[in-house]
Amino acid sequence: MFKLNLKIALRNLWKNKGFSLINIGGLSIGLASCMVLLIYVAYEWGYDKQFTNNDKTYVVYQNVVANGKTFSWAWTPNVMAEEVQEKIPGVKYASHSTYPKPKLITVNDKKIGSKAVFADQKFIKILDYKFIKGNPQQVLKNVNSIVLTKSFAEKLFGNENPLNRTVKLENQDILKVEAVIEDVSANSSIKFDCIMPWALFEKTEPWVKEGNWGNNMCLTLVQLKDNKFFASANGLMNGIYKRNQKDNLAVALLHPLTKWHLYGDFENGKSIGGKIDQLKIFLLLAFCILLIACVNFMNLSTARSEGRAKEVGVRKAIGSTRKSLISQFFSESMLITFISTVLAFMLVEVSLPYFNNLLNITLTIDYSNVNFWFALLILMLFTGFVAGSYPALYLSSFEPIKVLKGFKIKTDSSVSVRKVLVVGQFVFAACLIVCTAVIYQQLNYVKNKPIGYDQSNLVQIKIEGKMRDKGKLELLKTQLLNSGATANVTFFSSDVTEGGNNTTGVEWEGKNPNEVISFNHRGIGYDFIETMGTSLISGREFSPKFPNDTNKVLLNEAAVKMMALKNPMGKIVNFWGNKLTVVGIVKDFVVESAYQKVAPMIFYLGTNNNTEVIIARLNPNQNISSSLSKIDELVKQMEPNYPVNRKFVNESFEVKFQDEKLLGTLSNWFGGFAIFISCLGLLGLALFMAEQRKKEISIRKVLGASTGNILTLLNRDFIKLVALANLIAFPLAYIIINKWLSAFEYRVDLSFLPFVLAIVISILIAVLTVSIQSVKVAKANPIDALKYE
Repeated sequence: MFKLNLKIALRNLWKNKGFSLINIGGLSIGLASCMVLLIYVAYEWGYDKQFTNNDKTYVVYQNVVANGKTFSWAWTPNVMAEEVQEKIPGVKYASHSTYPKPKLITVNDKKIGSKAVFADQKFIKILDYKFIKGNPQQVLKNVNSIVLTKSFAEKLFGNENPLNRTVKLENQDILKVEAVIEDVSANSSIKFDCIMPWALFEKTEPWVKEGNWGNNMCLTLVQLKDNKFFASANGLMNGIYKRNQKDNLAVALLHPLTKWHLYGDFENGKSIGGKIDQLKIFLLLAFCILLIACVNFMNLSTARSEGRAKEVGVRKAIGSTRKSLISQFFSESMLITFISTVLAFMLVEVSLPYFNNLLNITLTIDYSNVNFWFALLILMLFTGFVAGSYPALYLSSFEPIKVLKGFKIKTDSSVSVRKVLVVGQFVFAACLIVCTAVIYQQLNYVKNKPIGYDQSNLVQIKIEGKMRDKGKLELLKTQLLNSGATANVTFFSSDVTEGGNNTTGVEWEGKNPNEVISFNHRGIGYDFIETMGTSLISGREFSPKFPNDTNKVLLNEAAVKMMALKNPMGKIVNFWGNKLTVVGIVKDFVVESAYQKVAPMIFYLGTNNNTEVIIARLNPNQNISSSLSKIDELVKQMEPNYPVNRKFVNESFEVKFQDEKLLGTLSNWFGGFAIFISCLGLLGLALFMAEQRKKEISIRKVLGASTGNILTLLNRDFIKLVALANLIAFPLAYIIINKWLSAFEYRVDLSFLPFVLAIVISILIAVLTVSIQSVKVAKANPIDALKYE
């Protein structure tokens, strides 16, 4: 029976090549889009789940109420891990480590920048990376040792065995390679090239040895013996800060490692979502695109119903049961789905490199994974069943006597169902058009919103090695200015576009003792205002004319407002126990999220030890390439042992919009696919309606109707359907996009433009799609349709 059904299915596909091509093409695009989205969702869902005991592993977060808000971050004191290990029952391991830091590793003449983590031994017990060479029980004990990832070891030593070889850290410390581990998974929250002992971190940075519950400077990971200890352990974590430092109002909590990436957004000290919200959108998008492709199959299959009515009648007359007919139509559906899946695979393999480049990740199909093939089988069966269900039940319901007498399909419930399906398709398409338009509006609004300084031609250069020596930075600044490559130069204590460096240790006269206020703090150099292209609201900036500026500070507008200072100039601010005088107020500018309000900032005069980057504004009268070459040359002369680490500030700033750009781009692409597939569904309905009204159209032509009149007649019904779809879609789109926008403090105002755009695009698409088919019927010779009447 199966063989017979397969033969009939193949013959029908070959006989109706046009319908088959549209059906297979629509399902292929739908399946390919769905597969790409599901591969991406699976990649994101797999974050930090590659470790053996990932379900028992937690990241220590701290909540601090400041500025009227609760801030949550995974930065903790260096003494946290030891306290947790000793005092919290049920803890198997507690580890402290740095976040990945840029470090120079040298082997002979090779100088390679790396991402390095300083950690204790428990770090690699909690995160059990696979060891290729070396003993995992012995690593990180020797202060002058290092563990390399496989790819980084190959960069340093090629194909040679790196074990027991030596490398140089920052051109100073000689370290022995004790082990090589597999490369860190791409979907891991902690990505690095090498691990070094925490003791080495203490050796190179002596201040780390000081136990300070107020200095949040590292990552603390905790692994429980069993999750039954979670409730009691998390309860005890709550008061760990207060137990060790009476005035510390911070509260600690355990956040699951497997939720670190997906549930990174906190509100009032509790995880409320994050990346997971984006994944839910993509899952819904994948399901809807596949559903639209299935609806197309239904529409196109039932559009041919009159042509297959006699086949059904004859088969029933010679004894075929409805069950066998349903089986036959499902066989056809499964065959088309199978062919579409094969084509979808080809489309996915061709498109994945593009999406990998677009998303800056590595998505692959793991053909060796049994779960992948099982998921694919489920997806294929689901698609075949959903796509074939309505045609199979509808076509098998024909009565043989009526069919063989001269059956004519009535435009009744079947058409109503088809219209409902088309309306459903365009509801989804209209929602996508509105949402994508608003996403791009929001992205452009924030990108074009004044950020408080001039990014154009602004370059930052990392300060490394000998550049920190006394007098060297000022010498380099003079050389950069004299070279003509730069117009202005200053220094900054961190990357201009990055967060971090915040404190609650700021006091002033009139401060509410019960209020905690978090300040961003930055060390800056002379000529900061002019170099950054920002401005002073009042007062002055730091200058070599004033040798006592080490006892002075600048505040930004947000700090003045938060401190409620009416006349801030000359006020005394107690910063980390030092009494400093306010000499200037700086205009607010963005250093963290461009979507949130600017935080209070306090600026002090930076020193060689706490300055991290040189900020230089290129000379607008010079060629950019030659200016950059000159900068590189001067930096290289000053410190030949380090590669020049230079980048444009606006390139770093662009990273802040990565999630929104990703959402907008994927919505744009897959929204386009959804609209294209919807057009195929509309074409199916147009074919059906045109076939049904062939004689009516012929009579109208005989009575003098023009081609334009007939096209208007045929398009009118479809425009009504699309208009109805838009009416349903707009409230849904408004609710969805309003909820998305609510996460931003700076947000675009919703206008009519996206909704008008959705109406224009959807109606234009509908008219063009229907007219392609309708014009054939309208121009047909009426004699062909009426000669047998």
